[in-house]
Amino acid sequence: MRMVRWARLTTIAAFAFLYIPVVILVIMSFNASRFGGTWEGGTLEWYRRLLHEPTLWHACLNSFVIATYSSLCATTLGVMAAIALHRYHSPLQRLHLGLLVAPLVMPDVLMGICLLSLFISLQIKLSLLTVFLAHTTFCISYVALIVRSRLDMLDPSIIEAGRDLGASSFQLFRKVIFPFLLPSIIAGALFAFTLSLDDFVITFFVVGPGATTLPVYVYSMMKFGSPPLINALSTILLAFTAVVTVLYYHLTEEVGI
Repeated sequence: MRMVRWARLTTIAAFAFLYIPVVILVIMSFNASRFGGTWEGGTLEWYRRLLHEPTLWHACLNSFVIATYSSLCATTLGVMAAIALHRYHSPLQRLHLGLLVAPLVMPDVLMGICLLSLFISLQIKLSLLTVFLAHTTFCISYVALIVRSRLDMLDPSIIEAGRDLGASSFQLFRKVIFPFLLPSIIAGALFAFTLSLDDFVITFFVVGPGATTLPVYVYSMMKFGSPPLINALSTILLAFTAVVTVLYYHLTEEVGI
């Protein structure tokens, strides 16, 4: 009984440590105080001022464009990788799986340094293109593993039945495999979109002048900007990320991941 009580207290303390700062941030985004140190009454002024920050919205647009294109590209390549891993079993595919898992266990700082070194050695100018390539690189792994886990649940007898009925490989993919994989594909795309939108460490290494993304811009605001504006912006990002995360977990529950 004592162990259960301690387990509950530890769980409550852990959740409090994680979420109390988030709650404080949301509350302080409505604080009229310019420096956010003390409560001086409620206001929506900081949300209104966000509308008059063109550089912020430019960074926001960059982040959404990169997140959209990198998630689409990563989803396409990730689905192809998952199908290859599921269909073929060879030493080459084991190497393929290792290369997919590597970005998941590699520290972000190390991956950012490696990508920066690669772009410099290839004489590729740092820009939104390099950010797009970097985000696509680490998002492929997540999409591939999510889709592969769904593929492992596919009953092979369904494929055999389709072949016995004379269906071609393309017809099997279009009418059987793709509808079966669709929830996991959407879940992987949403996860990749969220990862790309929120990434700071890798982006910080590969971003170029005039190609600032929203996390990098928020970092600069933390050093030189206005704390209430950061609180308001963070609250908006928190709400958006929460919606995407709920959609992702809803889809992953449906596919049994």
